[in-house]
Amino acid sequence: MIQLKNPGLVPKTSPGSENRPLPRKRQLLQIPPEQQPLPTHTLTRFPASPPALASGFRPLDEASLVAYIKATPALAARLGGSLDALTIKEVGDGNLNFVYIVLSDAGSVVIKQALPYIRCVGDSWPMTRERAYFEASALQKHRGLCPDHVPEVYHFDRAMSLIGMRYIEPPHIILRKGLIAGVEYPLLAEHMADYMAKTLFFTSLLYNSTTDHKKGVAQYCDNVEMCRLTEQVVFSDPYMLAKYNRCTSPFLDNDAAAVREDAELKLEIAELKSMFIERAQALLHGDLHTGSIMVTPDSTQVIDPEFAFYGPMGYDIGAFLGNLILAYFSQDGHADQANDRKAYKKWILKTIEDSWNLFHKKFVELWNKHKDGNGEAYLPPIYNSSELLRLAQKKYMTSLFHDSLGFGSAKMIRRIVGIAHVEDFESIEDASKRASCERRALNCAKAILKGRRQFESIGQVTVHVQSFDRD
Repeated sequence: MIQLKNPGLVPKTSPGSENRPLPRKRQLLQIPPEQQPLPTHTLTRFPASPPALASGFRPLDEASLVAYIKATPALAARLGGSLDALTIKEVGDGNLNFVYIVLSDAGSVVIKQALPYIRCVGDSWPMTRERAYFEASALQKHRGLCPDHVPEVYHFDRAMSLIGMRYIEPPHIILRKGLIAGVEYPLLAEHMADYMAKTLFFTSLLYNSTTDHKKGVAQYCDNVEMCRLTEQVVFSDPYMLAKYNRCTSPFLDNDAAAVREDAELKLEIAELKSMFIERAQALLHGDLHTGSIMVTPDSTQVIDPEFAFYGPMGYDIGAFLGNLILAYFSQDGHADQANDRKAYKKWILKTIEDSWNLFHKKFVELWNKHKDGNGEAYLPPIYNSSELLRLAQKKYMTSLFHDSLGFGSAKMIRRIVGIAHVEDFESIEDASKRASCERRALNCAKAILKGRRQFESIGQVTVHVQSFDRD
């Protein structure tokens, strides 16, 4: 049996198959009494390195949340009027947190509280509450860089691991749900390209001095437990027998085994894992899938950056593109006589192409605009001709493109044979049909991951994706 080195991250082991149903416990772990409480405060600016979490944490329910809001001026002011007739709804459908929508006659907020365990597993898998600090910090930083696509944070309480932020109102929905429903979002590619270009460029050495960059890296280095979780569930567990791995059994049992036995795939994933751990290229969202984006046809809002850290840019880009590819392969499972989803699949492919091409354009434009600024990656006295800079940019963007394909493929694989699957597939009730869609996505991901350096354009990638669109 393979043992991972971080016992605080790995769930307690017990006999069972890789397809064992996930427990749903919600009992909280006890916080050590010797830890000292931290003050509640309105979010303004955070220290560079977080102190140890304090006692005083308690999970809020609807009743205790009302009392908390009344005692917190920053939240009470956002709701206005009487606080005795609030409407509260718990909507946390993710893997980690409680999320409440709070409405009054005069305003609205969302309250997000981090739990000391992984919600979709239970208290057998402890998880740091300090992730709330990094989420609040990243939201604040990214909103400063891209205010059109990042919601405002009103309040952060470190002791309670609690964020109060803008309620992203209807008709916004989670992008993943829109993709399942077959809804087209004409501005999605433009908006996401804008978000990724700005948040990645302006937190990289292309824009910042090495001193400022290292200060940012140092701040987010403390989000180590969330990074370790990613290392485990994305880059390790799918490639070995792991307790919480699962697949659409028995249909994909052989496919999951083939992943664990694929030597070439393991060599490639090892390279990506090393890059994920070692390359502090920019401040990433860290979990930029279609469940972390809320949309309408003319609005896009990126949420939930609790996995934020300085890492390889391609991890964020790949997460977004890879999840669009998963959505593409899921469409046959949602097709019916009234809608065969063929036109919608073409729209998804176009969105994939537009997202990368627009990102490439916007990113290079930012680079050209700020090439004589404080960035120390490519110093003007060295890259002192337009032709030399063009060659440097071409090499940089080609490498970033291949990184994005690799990380996107890794994210796809883990969503099919790892712990946390995606609703795109899980909502397909017919297990045989679901497995057929998943198998095509899995085979596509393996091929792209192993052959990513051969692709010269995103158009070649979408053609490759279509070649797997059959059993």
